[in-house]
Amino acid sequence: MVKQLGRLYAEADRLTGLRAAFGRSERRTVADNGGFRERTAGQRRLLGRQAERAVLDALVADVRNGASQVLVVRGEAGVGKSALLHYATESAADLRTLRAVGIESEMELAFAALHQLCAPLLDRIDQIPEPQRRALATVFGLAPGPAPDRFMVGLAVLSLLSGFAEKEPALVVVDDAQWLDTATAQTLGFVARRLRADAVGLLFGAREVGLELKGLPELEVDGLPDDDARALLGSAVEFLLDEPIRERLVAETRGNPLALLELPRGLTATQLAGGFGLLGGQGLSGRIEQSFLRQADALPAPTRQLLLVAAAEPVGDPVLVRRAADHLGIAAALADIHGLLSLGQRVTFRHPLVRSAVYGSASATERRAVHLALAEATDPASDPDRRAWHLAAAADGPDEQVAAELEQSADRAQARGGFAAAAAFWQRAVALTGDPARRSERALAGAHASLRAGAFGNAWSLLATAEAGPLDDLGRARVDLLRAEAAFAQQRGREAPGLLLRAARTVESLDARVARETYLDAWSAALFAGRLAGAAGLREVSQAATTAPRPDPAPRSSDVLLDALALVFAEGRAAAVPLLKQAATAFGGSEVTAEEVLRWGWLATAAAATAWDFESCVAAATRQVETARAAGALAVLAVGVNVLGQVVALAGDFAEASSLRAEAEAVREATGTHVLPYGALVLSALRGRVDESFGLIDDTIARATTEGQGTAAQYARWTKSVILNALGRYDEALLWATSAAEDTPELFVSSWALSEQVEAATRSGRHREAAAAWARLRESTAATDEHWGLGLEARARALVRRDADAERAHGEAVELLTGTRLRPDLARAHLLYGEWLRRESRRRDARTQLRTAYDLFTSIGMEAFAERARRELHATGETVRRRTATSSAGGELTPQERQIAVLVRDGLSNPEVGARLFLSPRTVEWHLRKIFDKLSISSRRQLRDALPGTSATKP
Repeated sequence: MVKQLGRLYAEADRLTGLRAAFGRSERRTVADNGGFRERTAGQRRLLGRQAERAVLDALVADVRNGASQVLVVRGEAGVGKSALLHYATESAADLRTLRAVGIESEMELAFAALHQLCAPLLDRIDQIPEPQRRALATVFGLAPGPAPDRFMVGLAVLSLLSGFAEKEPALVVVDDAQWLDTATAQTLGFVARRLRADAVGLLFGAREVGLELKGLPELEVDGLPDDDARALLGSAVEFLLDEPIRERLVAETRGNPLALLELPRGLTATQLAGGFGLLGGQGLSGRIEQSFLRQADALPAPTRQLLLVAAAEPVGDPVLVRRAADHLGIAAALADIHGLLSLGQRVTFRHPLVRSAVYGSASATERRAVHLALAEATDPASDPDRRAWHLAAAADGPDEQVAAELEQSADRAQARGGFAAAAAFWQRAVALTGDPARRSERALAGAHASLRAGAFGNAWSLLATAEAGPLDDLGRARVDLLRAEAAFAQQRGREAPGLLLRAARTVESLDARVARETYLDAWSAALFAGRLAGAAGLREVSQAATTAPRPDPAPRSSDVLLDALALVFAEGRAAAVPLLKQAATAFGGSEVTAEEVLRWGWLATAAAATAWDFESCVAAATRQVETARAAGALAVLAVGVNVLGQVVALAGDFAEASSLRAEAEAVREATGTHVLPYGALVLSALRGRVDESFGLIDDTIARATTEGQGTAAQYARWTKSVILNALGRYDEALLWATSAAEDTPELFVSSWALSEQVEAATRSGRHREAAAAWARLRESTAATDEHWGLGLEARARALVRRDADAERAHGEAVELLTGTRLRPDLARAHLLYGEWLRRESRRRDARTQLRTAYDLFTSIGMEAFAERARRELHATGETVRRRTATSSAGGELTPQERQIAVLVRDGLSNPEVGARLFLSPRTVEWHLRKIFDKLSISSRRQLRDALPGTSATKP
């Protein structure tokens, strides 16, 4: 008997604890997404969930100790996610805290949730770098300006949060993340992946994880164990349940706390006892909603309508709800909301499922009535966009006036960089437009906004709507152009050139300027696609561009660039060289607009390379990167840093090339662009580290082939021939060089491969192949007076000539390349000259050339070529100790650390370095401490001595 009493008391104690944890009777508080807590002395206490609490406790402890942490708490509706987030917040009472909540009806309003989160931080906006400050001020409507790059907005928020946590650790909690607007979700996803050394914890609660948060650490929350679920169910039901019914409820709710508490509510003892009130054939969320609806149905009609008003109003503004209630004549119902709704500083439903249940069960007529009341209650001056949205929801058919207001809202959203919101406004405007021609026009505008937002499926759908209506020639051209842009944006592959070419031809008779711009875009796409282009490649685009309407009245630099590039394929490189140099020089100067530089600057470097004009390569590549950084145009920067990385690698500044490689990777990671690693390929080839290079090359060829980026595959084959020549594996080098040289022979990459082909063929004893390759290389340099091309031609000529002619050519190559920044090519000229002298048994002269080559190779960091030169020196009788660049100062630094060190050495502040690399200033400082330790220095000033050298991009 005593033992039985003991078990009863123990069970009673356990039930008391569960009631305290999950709510009960008059002590029950508003449910917080399935977590139910007891108020004690102003605090809430969460019992149970030991494993989940341990994870959250560890996260808070790490943040408290200065580490950054990110976690997505994921689970079905009502399972207790919000309760756990609240537990974490209370556990972190000593931390600074920011909160935001996703609201389903606000999902189409750009940066809506970000406003919630950042409002307390806006007094710090002056403390972040200017481009970030400008971007954030624009999206929050604090200042006018062009629509900012969404990644720049993410970087601005990262800087704000880093500053917020500088003095004290911070916890950022975002609940109902599945309902975040797209712009906010993208921003917070960016921030979550860039937190490094900041004392910031970022906690999300979500039913499902969208693309923006996919891949972040997750904590999956399941239902309660069966014993706890039975006890909780018992605490919610005032009478004894039949065991089969109890077990069915426990099983079907899968221990979901909210379901266990809410499903029995409103059912009689008879219904529950017999199981007649249990719902079947619905998902769990649907059953919980039905439970809430049973409670709502028991309320008077005015109260039910008030609930619908609150469900349709996304901001949670009690003043707005009261105004709408006045319009509907149901203000008296405010006093009778019966626990389903709370009107405090914000309008809060007992659970988000109450909102969805009330709104989803209302008729179309009922919804239109409350949306109209909310529109009338919304100030058209202070919140025109939300008013237009409510008017649209109140419309029961086409309404041109409302569609026009939505159009204005779309323009405002787009100006703030909210392209997803703009697309939503346009899409709703299309639905309310009665005139078919006007509907097609708005559908085109919506497709353009969707494309800018990265919502490609939505863009395709709106384009189909536009095509279904009456389109004039310009409209059809715009459809073609948008389809082509979508294809190019999704993947820089084989289909885009043909689509852009078709669009250019269509628009020729309508707008000559747009047609020429589109031809240049088509050339860009064809250059990416290379030999893998589908219906149209570089030759087809070039031929079409030569017949395009002439610019009127005066050609822009982009017009000259188009004519020059088209001429390469139409009449040959020699005819095109003067125009190529003119265009490249212009893009490297200040007369070309920033817009043109951002759009086509990288093509100007291709023009410069085709004309062998290295100085213009440097100038054009540098200007595009600097312009893209200043504008926050990260999609452009993804291409630009790859191009500039090649340029500085060809100049032999491997430290700068490594820095740009790290930046390219940071941009790729931040933006998800499909640009393949051109800069990394050139750097790895010249450096000559086989293990690193071959894997990168093979991976690039595989990806390029899959994605239709033929020029990247050509680059990879050329770079493999460079490494194989360095290693002395000439037969293999010849195969790769020949393949790259024969792939689109008009391109500059083919000319570079010809130089490798000549060297590999002569060393393999295939002199006829070497002579043929030299003849082609000579043709590509015939019209240039640039020392780059002439030096490589002389170097190749020296390999195929004999006796005195060979020696003159070797000397000419060294002399020509000495006057350039192209140190790797100069070193190779010395190497080839020294090898020739040794074979002529002129050992003393050979040592001079080989020693110069070896010293250059080792100072640059060209390890494989340095070893080849060392072996040649040894063959002359000179003993040379192996030296590698890795023994130099800073050799132990990672690529990102080296990049940070070089930027700081060159005078950039921590915020400026962070802006460049998408890191917070605090993370930069954390890296600097590691850099100082590795270099055995203690200050920023000492970096100049620890990392000597200047960038190849600086004169």
